[in-house]
Amino acid sequence: MRALLVEDDPDVSADVASALTAHGFVVECADDGRQAWFLGDTEDYDVCILDLGLPSMDGLSVLRRWRAAERGFPILILSARGDWTEKVEGIEAGADDYLAKPFKIGELVSRARALVRRAAGRSSPLLECGRLVLDTRRMTATLDDRPIQLSALEFRFFDYLGHHADRAVSAGELADHLYGASESGDTNAIEALVLRLRRKLGSDVIVTRRGFGYQIGTGSPTGGP
Repeated sequence: MRALLVEDDPDVSADVASALTAHGFVVECADDGRQAWFLGDTEDYDVCILDLGLPSMDGLSVLRRWRAAERGFPILILSARGDWTEKVEGIEAGADDYLAKPFKIGELVSRARALVRRAAGRSSPLLECGRLVLDTRRMTATLDDRPIQLSALEFRFFDYLGHHADRAVSAGELADHLYGASESGDTNAIEALVLRLRRKLGSDVIVTRRGFGYQIGTGSPTGGP
C-alpha cells in the first residue's frame, strides 16, 4: 500500500514513516502544503496522513483542492490543536478520519489501515487471498492454514491484490504501489516477483489475465508469467 505522509515536523515524520513502513506501507513524505498538493494531485495513493499546520499552504486548503479535483484517496488529518470546530471543518472538507496530537503511533497505523480496508469495502484485518490468508494487523501469513514466511515486498504484493480482488491489477499499477521512490521497480520486476511467488507457493496462487493483469487465485492451477 502506498501512503502519502504530510508532516513538517521531521521527528514526527520519521517516527510515523518508520511505523507505517513496518506495517507494510510504502511511504512518501512531504513537509509543506504545496509539495503535498502537487503529489496528491499527480500521484495515486492508498491513504494520506495530512497535518493541518503546514508551511506554504495549510492542510485544509490542500484537502479542499484535492477533493475539488475529485482526488478520492482516504485522508486522515492530524492537528496539534484538537479543536472540535477544526475537526468538523476537516471532515466537512472531505477528510475520512481525524487524530489530534499528541497521538499514539500504533493508533495512527491502525486508523490508516482501517481507512484502506474501508475504501476496499472490507472490515476485517484478515485478508483471504484464495489459499493464502494475510493478517494485516500482525503482518503474518498462512497458506492452507500453515504459517509461511513472506518478505515485506511479497506481503505488500498480496496485500494490494487482496484489497482489489474484484479486478485484475496491471503490472504498472502494482509497481507504483509496491515500490518506494528510492527503490527500483517496474513491470519487469513485477513479472519476476510473480514467477518467484508461483515457485514458492504454487502456480495457482496468482491468476494472469492476459492483457489486464493479475488477480488472486481461487485454488485451480494456472500458468503463465
